[in-house]
Amino acid sequence: MRYLILSDIHGNWEALEAVLHQARDGYDAVLCCGDLVGYGADPNAVVDWARTHLDAIVRGNHDKACAGMEDLEWFNPVARAAARWTGRTLTPENLDYVRNLPRGPLDFDSFQILHGSPIDEDDYLVSTFAVSQLRNSLDRAVSFFGHTHMQGGFLLHRHGVRRIPKLRSDADQHALELDPGSWYLINPGSVGQPRDGDPRAAYVFYEPGARLVEYRRVAYDVEAAQKKILAAGLPPLLAERLETGN
Repeated sequence: MRYLILSDIHGNWEALEAVLHQARDGYDAVLCCGDLVGYGADPNAVVDWARTHLDAIVRGNHDKACAGMEDLEWFNPVARAAARWTGRTLTPENLDYVRNLPRGPLDFDSFQILHGSPIDEDDYLVSTFAVSQLRNSLDRAVSFFGHTHMQGGFLLHRHGVRRIPKLRSDADQHALELDPGSWYLINPGSVGQPRDGDPRAAYVFYEPGARLVEYRRVAYDVEAAQKKILAAGLPPLLAERLETGN
């Protein structure tokens, strides 16, 4: 089996479309680590696709916020405005789908998907120290997470924790062979709003049988996504940051 694993699409149809075009015919199932919506101007297009094509998904914090399940006072003003707009824009069917997304971690095949952390779906895993505290909370040797919008992840082994870097900006793919004696938290990166300095949409392929993770990036029509955000009356910052990946 070869899995396409996505995260943090955030209502960006142009980015999702580019990923699906590049990945076409290269996978047997597709999974998502949360945040289908929020920020972007095409929440219904993204959720329509998710309802039809996803084999598994866990909810993200923006999914909860847009569905009215999260206290928006914890969000910054830009994220809060986007969540309120998205909640008003989603069709009743899509709003119901987002509201009922399962909480992670979620077991699938021999691995797990989650949004933030194995112990708190809203935690951000950004430091090796924080990850070192999670070893006893990992139920699978390989887990995929999102939330930070930063492609890469962490390798846990008997000598400690090592950060897995994101794909270089001058490359569009990189294969990582998994050590059977180590544990992994893999972040596919964000499809719709990368924040690791690379504006290209990010995702991974995973082949459990071959113990292989393939990091990917693909350019998309950023200008079209920006125009939609501005036309919808969403905060201009949401359009601006797509250009830099920050």
